[in-house]
Amino acid sequence: MSKWADYLISAVQFNAAHTHINKVRVHLDNEDSVGAFKEVTRQDVIASIKQGYSYFTIFKSAEGKWNQGQKVEIITIDNVEFIKTLADRIKADNLDNLPEF
Repeated sequence: MSKWADYLISAVQFNAAHTHINKVRVHLDNEDSVGAFKEVTRQDVIASIKQGYSYFTIFKSAEGKWNQGQKVEIITIDNVEFIKTLADRIKADNLDNLPEF
């Protein structure tokens, strides 16, 4: 496995309206393995991306192997920052339909 990003996101926790992510499960990309997860806030991810760190989503296969998803980016809509893998104009976070926790 080659390094996909600085950090990898495997799961999300949404707010009650299901428009904004409250927290994500982030793993360190160790190049040859995926590190253990820690839960961080959406704002922490946004701040980290602004500092130059990269994020990708990841999915676990039926065999238990991690698969690369899409690059996570900040998209600003009406002065609100969203974390997205799809740069659409919908006022909601989206991260590849990751599992929720």
